[in-house]
Amino acid sequence: MKHRFILLALFSSIIINANAQDWVTHYEQSGYKRTPRYAETIEYCNRLAGFSPLATMVNLGKSPQGRDIPMLIIDKDGLTTPEAIRAKGRIITLIQACIHPGEPDGKDAMLVLLRDMLVNRKDKDLLEKASILFIPILNVDGHERFGPYNRINQNGPDEMGWRTNASNLNLNRDFLKADAPEMQHFLRMYSSWLPEFFIDIHTTDGADYQYALTYDIEVFGTLDSGLTRWLNNIYEPRIKASMKNEGFPIFPYVQFRKWHDPRSGLRTGAAPPMISQGYAALQNRPALLIETHMLKDYKTRVDATIQMVKNTMSILNHQADNLKTLVEMADKSTESPAFRKQDFVLVWKTSQTDSTMVDFEGFDYEVIKSDLTGGDWFVYNNEKPVTMKLPFFNITEPSVTTRLPEAYVIPAEWQDVINRLKLHGIRYNVLHEEVTIEAKSYAFKDYEFRKNPNEGRHMVTTSVEEISENRTFYPGSAIVPVNQRTARVIAGILEPQAPGSFVEWGFFNAVFEQKEYSETYVMETMAREMMANDPALKTEFENLKKNDESFSASQWNMLNWFYRQTPYWDNHFLKYPVVKVFDQAVINQLRKVSSAAE
Repeated sequence: MKHRFILLALFSSIIINANAQDWVTHYEQSGYKRTPRYAETIEYCNRLAGFSPLATMVNLGKSPQGRDIPMLIIDKDGLTTPEAIRAKGRIITLIQACIHPGEPDGKDAMLVLLRDMLVNRKDKDLLEKASILFIPILNVDGHERFGPYNRINQNGPDEMGWRTNASNLNLNRDFLKADAPEMQHFLRMYSSWLPEFFIDIHTTDGADYQYALTYDIEVFGTLDSGLTRWLNNIYEPRIKASMKNEGFPIFPYVQFRKWHDPRSGLRTGAAPPMISQGYAALQNRPALLIETHMLKDYKTRVDATIQMVKNTMSILNHQADNLKTLVEMADKSTESPAFRKQDFVLVWKTSQTDSTMVDFEGFDYEVIKSDLTGGDWFVYNNEKPVTMKLPFFNITEPSVTTRLPEAYVIPAEWQDVINRLKLHGIRYNVLHEEVTIEAKSYAFKDYEFRKNPNEGRHMVTTSVEEISENRTFYPGSAIVPVNQRTARVIAGILEPQAPGSFVEWGFFNAVFEQKEYSETYVMETMAREMMANDPALKTEFENLKKNDESFSASQWNMLNWFYRQTPYWDNHFLKYPVVKVFDQAVINQLRKVSSAAE
């Protein structure tokens, strides 16, 4: 009997070990040196979903090259919709990897963590009050531009994907403008699920220092104040303490005042909405940016990521009810009339005079004047860890403000802008009759276009002056009410001076083009007649000619100035097509001749 028990135990052990071997990830099989290709990753995720009733595999859509963009839904009851999950009182955490496929740490970390949860039954308490959405590879086409030479600054894995998608667009600059099909698929999912917390996993470039992992959370003005306090007072101290206890001390995302030079001091500031944590803030949702350190070996980076996600999930489970309440309060606050009656900050700037002293765990280094380039050459000695006392410039202050209207109106001819509203979960009405209203808008001035394209677009920075005039709108125009939870997103898209606005990204570049011109032989005659009839105009012209060399040196500029004073001038030139409506009577007028967009 004793021998039979020993044999049974031995047989069971062999089966368990064999099963365990079946679930070793490609990353583990390689001795922590390699990351799996797309097909291997999808196959492993499908196996997890097939094995565990807690996991479901779905596709967000197709990439331009025809690949499915996968997502795993993990819920303690196997629920697969946001409504069903929230009905159980749970919150939803979105975890994303490989938006930059050259930085696959999050993919391998999550496959290990999910294997342990779903197969080995470890850490199941992390699903008690928080369900998980996991995107193993968002940039699936960039992932398959696979090779050993895609990240020159990075210490492993042996091969990895490429930073951008197949169209050379950086998806982590695309959250608000949504040019890439991959991002459009993502945004449809995001606005449907509206996860209470978002974790986006990257690997950073930059200087050498001791931390295996740095992080960023949006606590610099753009996020709702209640959620900002939660991140500052609850999440951040707890995650720092727990990571330190696990042997992975962490530090806020490292940006030096002088690139590569830690002793120049540290700086941070509000994240723009083109990147993940900045975008989530506009949606009234907190997000965590994880940045493992590229010079650490791959296993160290993956281990640090596993611990960061586990510890974050532990905090989220403990704080689920509190976080859910804070998110609901933020949404209600953003919808309220009081939100539109206060100044809305479009731009937050980091103070250059206000800083705090912090301890930074770096390495000793020297700066050598390069005999090759003549530039500064930073030589780090990672045999000599040092604690540096550095100024940290992390205080932000409002720089540009505005008052949000009751509604924005986007003319029908700007359908490319209108069509992107739904991606962000923005409600709007569509005009079905021609209407003329008095409204406020902007005139552009002192504008400057970037010399080189950025993300396939010709970006512009511009100053504005407020104007008020009658505008006519035609059927198909969009009336966008601001009394909705997406008010911050609406302002981020439609306010020209907001960081990453659609004006800045070049959606309205045609407005900056003069389309009608005068012939010089016509204006030479007309200009003389205008000055003879208007002595003040003549004085103004002579002053301009005297005080502005570039003006006086150009016949074209001078005669075009006269042309601008005539009734022939294009009164649409340099005027923002979108208007702001503050008058409730006008809003009511627009509602009568419009209906909700389908």
